[in-house]
Amino acid sequence: MYTRFGEFVRVLRVKNHQVMGDMAEMLGTTTPFLSAVENGKKNVPKGWAETIAQFYNLSTDERTELNEAIEESRVQTKIDMKDSSIMQRKVALQFARSFDDIDDETADRIIKLLQKKEEN
Repeated sequence: MYTRFGEFVRVLRVKNHQVMGDMAEMLGTTTPFLSAVENGKKNVPKGWAETIAQFYNLSTDERTELNEAIEESRVQTKIDMKDSSIMQRKVALQFARSFDDIDDETADRIIKLLQKKEEN
């Protein structure tokens, strides 16, 4: 099953009459690695968005769509807690431990709570 990023780049290849091997070569990677990224087994490496945008001469809207697809397709996120307080670290770790059990309603409430904090 393709991620949103996988769907986006697959459409790009079709529009440009390319196969996955062509895109992998352009990105400086292997076809199996590109396939793993498209299928959500690996995160999209840094730099790929800009390389793809430049190579395919993407419009501003297409670049936005690509970046959104990359974010939505992310399978892992790292948090740099180097400068975090003890309480911030506790929150991050508790969230990570509870993540698999969070339903959509709870996730929506958390998002709204965090968005209110950003507005203040």
